[in-house]
Amino acid sequence: MKTLKFLMVAFIATTVLSLQSCKSDDDGGDAGSASNGTVTASVDGASYTSDAMGTSVSQVTANGMTTTLITSNEFSSSRNITLTLQGVDAEGTYIIGGGANISIVASYIEANASNPTDTQIWSAPFDENASGEVNIVTITDSKIEGTFEFTARNPDDESTVSVTNGSFNLDL
Repeated sequence: MKTLKFLMVAFIATTVLSLQSCKSDDDGGDAGSASNGTVTASVDGASYTSDAMGTSVSQVTANGMTTTLITSNEFSSSRNITLTLQGVDAEGTYIIGGGANISIVASYIEANASNPTDTQIWSAPFDENASGEVNIVTITDSKIEGTFEFTARNPDDESTVSVTNGSFNLDL
């Protein structure tokens, strides 16, 4: 009976350790659900999937710091999500806002082509508090992949939007 108990405890411990080794923490987590060349998210509960032709990523290095700009457009609804990642060069979790040294910025835009002055823009961060995060799962010379979520505010009317379940899968 003691042998059976020992074997059961050993089996459970091995199973738990095996599952723990698959768990992601500071490595940026899982890659999300965006197909290659797109950005996906939920904006206040509404689905967002960028058009591959309207999605781009660019990197600029100046004074030893790299800035990555991810721009995505959903043409059918005239919506845009943009992420600016300054100094991000490794896998991990990066906070949007939360202090004086802001290096990650996000925005959500609803464009109005017939009246451009009526275009609505929500930005994050919008105060000294953290307003979201970007999780980089893969970053190489040829690819960037990860997830994001943020709450952004429109400075015109103080309204907010919640962008959740965001993911990107882009070739550099």
